[in-house]
Amino acid sequence: MSDLEAVLTYVDTQVESYVARLLDYVRQPSISAQRIGMDEAARLACGIISEKLGMQAELLPTGGFPCILAWHDLIPGKPTVLVYGHYDVQPPEPYDAWLSPPFEPTIRDGRIYARGVGDNKAQHFAHILALEAWLTVHGSFPCNVIVMLEGEEEVGSPSLASFVRDNRDRLTADFVVISDGHLHESGKPVICFGNRGFVSFELYARTGSRDAHSGNFGGVMPNAIWSLVHLLGTMRNADGLITIAGLQDEVVAPTSRERAATDALPVDLESVQATLGFRAIDRPENRPYYDRLMFHPTLTINGLHGGYEGEGTKAVIPATAFAKCDIRLVAEQTPEHVMRCVADHVQSFGPDVEFRPKQGTPPAKTPIDSPYAVHLIEAVRAVYGSEPLIQTSLGATLPTHVFSTILGLPTFLLPFANADEANHAPNENITIDCFMNGIRISASLFATLGEPVHTDQKGPRP
Repeated sequence: MSDLEAVLTYVDTQVESYVARLLDYVRQPSISAQRIGMDEAARLACGIISEKLGMQAELLPTGGFPCILAWHDLIPGKPTVLVYGHYDVQPPEPYDAWLSPPFEPTIRDGRIYARGVGDNKAQHFAHILALEAWLTVHGSFPCNVIVMLEGEEEVGSPSLASFVRDNRDRLTADFVVISDGHLHESGKPVICFGNRGFVSFELYARTGSRDAHSGNFGGVMPNAIWSLVHLLGTMRNADGLITIAGLQDEVVAPTSRERAATDALPVDLESVQATLGFRAIDRPENRPYYDRLMFHPTLTINGLHGGYEGEGTKAVIPATAFAKCDIRLVAEQTPEHVMRCVADHVQSFGPDVEFRPKQGTPPAKTPIDSPYAVHLIEAVRAVYGSEPLIQTSLGATLPTHVFSTILGLPTFLLPFANADEANHAPNENITIDCFMNGIRISASLFATLGEPVHTDQKGPRP
């Protein structure tokens, strides 16, 4: 029996124990947006790592909630992987939509239901348990591992970049693994090499000192909502194309490897439409499904508000209106450039409208031919018996740019949760099978990193 086989055999005997410990972990609330249970959750996670793994673990201050950083004595000649996760969770509201209380974890039909169980406590706990299994069976780890957990991911990670800069010397690694998100909708495992970025902004229009009677002043006083509607109409045309000058100048086309990997991703568009209840895919027409999520920026109107929104009719001309918008950025775009383009566009097409920039998070991208990807592929293959899907970019936004840009490290998303985990929603869950497979994949990943590196490894095949 190989070292890995011994570890996996041990893991198979611990299902009941691991599930019980996960229930204890997710039972502790840690809602960063509401500042509920954060200190207790941080101490709990730090204690688990220091007591069960024998690692040096510290709670380190940030501008907000603390980060947990854990490490062990360096194993000479072995690579180092930085495992990142977050111990904070989303607010659970609305409570009445939960079938069981969000912080009273419940098992139903092979799934664990609790707030934060999928996003992402079970996922980073899987790495911790994999390390513990190696330590229990062999008395040591096969490679070098740094564990880092933050407490502000669900509020945009405002302190993460400065923390990483301040602790750069303690975060020396070869690459980063983040287990967040979920398997492909087909149920197949996936390895993701990046994610889209994000900027948000507001547009505010004022056309008068107060609302006016639409009969007495209709055709005289400008309507603030129309001001915004006309401005927004100049930003994206009826064919679905963004028309803000310069915004897409930084966008780069996918490489041939990226193109091949993307074309191989399965998609069930009818299922997506049925789930979300829409009849036709958004324009532009004839754009491949995954190209929309990986290679093209988007402009979204999140909300448009102004005037009377109550029951019945009120014949007024709104004097004020505002819109909330976001743009998802793709590889090579920067929040600074995109914000400048939007600001210039507003100045040209709606000079009386106030532009209010908000958040900005860069996209992240790791080359698809990174040699470290081979280790992740082998780890997934060892557990699932098949090749994982290769996804160039995740459509959503994660703080991976902090590692890929500030530290310059290849950064991979290796999700363990089921596709219907309902993260951020009521009845969030993870299947016990996915949780246990996450532990097995993590244990296998550490095993592959302990083996000699082959110089002919060139990353995933297209």
